[in-house]
Amino acid sequence: MTHQKFTRRYFMQGTGALAGLAVSGLAHAQFQVDILGVGANQFPIAVQPFEGESESPENLSKIITEDLVRSGVFRIAGAGTTAVALDATPDWNILASQGADADVVGQIVKTADNRFEVKFKLYDVVKKQETDQASYVCPKEDLRLTAHRIADRIYERITGEKGDFATRIAFVRQDGPRSFSIMIADSDGHDPKVALKSRHPIMSIAWAPNGRQIAYTTFETGKPTVWLQNLNTGKRQQVAAFKGNNSAPAFSPDGSTMAVALSKDGGTKIYLMNPDGLNVRPFTSGDSIDTEPVFSPDGKYIYFTSDRGGNPQIYRKALAGGNVERVSFGNAYSVSPTVSPKNNEIAYVVRAGGNFQLVQQDLATGNVTPLSQFGKNESPSYSPNGNMIIFATDEGGKGVLSTVSTDGSTRSRLSNLSGDIREPAWGPTIK
Repeated sequence: MTHQKFTRRYFMQGTGALAGLAVSGLAHAQFQVDILGVGANQFPIAVQPFEGESESPENLSKIITEDLVRSGVFRIAGAGTTAVALDATPDWNILASQGADADVVGQIVKTADNRFEVKFKLYDVVKKQETDQASYVCPKEDLRLTAHRIADRIYERITGEKGDFATRIAFVRQDGPRSFSIMIADSDGHDPKVALKSRHPIMSIAWAPNGRQIAYTTFETGKPTVWLQNLNTGKRQQVAAFKGNNSAPAFSPDGSTMAVALSKDGGTKIYLMNPDGLNVRPFTSGDSIDTEPVFSPDGKYIYFTSDRGGNPQIYRKALAGGNVERVSFGNAYSVSPTVSPKNNEIAYVVRAGGNFQLVQQDLATGNVTPLSQFGKNESPSYSPNGNMIIFATDEGGKGVLSTVSTDGSTRSRLSNLSGDIREPAWGPTIK
């Protein structure tokens, strides 16, 4: 049995690889949002068109609106079609009649040095008072990021939790039998850029906690090996190329340690090493196949997939040592664990017949909640605040990306990307 049998990943043969971050022609991707929850459970907010938005290269109010709705926490109530002056007193009566509990207004002004000053205000409609405001100055290429940061600020002000719209996602795109790419995009799928092009399969992308590096597995040397790449410079190095298979890299929360699945000593086991490939030492042992490691956010445990009980299931072991504990029960086949940044839940994929479903398990109670329909779902990855999960699924016979809020109320699907899209990984918040 190989690592690939644990995970529904498809590989084809090819030759050659090319590193480097370049602009892709797929700049119009977007998430289509499907609201599944009860509207009354979502916070009603109005986001007005910004002053000066008609002359702006980006529609910031639309970006903010889509971010808030995609989170599953908000629903839009009463937004107008014309810009509202930043310093005008909101019409509390109209906003209240439209059911809005909060109101967002903004302004975009081009500066003398061809940058943009973006201002926004957030109002509490119930209390009839301003609750937040901020001003940003940015170049044209950072307008979308600024909109995401405003959405993050609104999210945090209203919910008390950090937003994660100003983040990036990584994924693998396959355009043909010998055309694979690692893509880096905004959290909403916009502005995708190529980080790596290869004629060989790529899998198992992992973000370093600093957000500047990724690790991944490629087959460019004729077998799976693990690489580390700097996203700013494109510089990459091979960090695990031992005898047998090298795969499934994962970073510790502080970035000082990497866990990998290696078969260098026989069966596939989990090993720990420095991110530069030095100081390799075994972490699991025995006759089982152990793979897909992931650290808990407190750095105390590694969760992984193992067949030590007969069929693939989710287990964990403390970094400090001790016995291996089984975590998943109730399904004959459970793979691909990912741990919530809140450290209270894990998500993984279960199989029933020929179908694969994303589920989430409460670590305290063991209760398991389905988050997707049965289909071809794989590679779940939590957002930085732990309130959303991105995963790969199939649509029309090709891989696409979907997100789901962890309460199951909102699902969205990334559309308008060409190729077969797999292996998503949600990166940390951009500083």
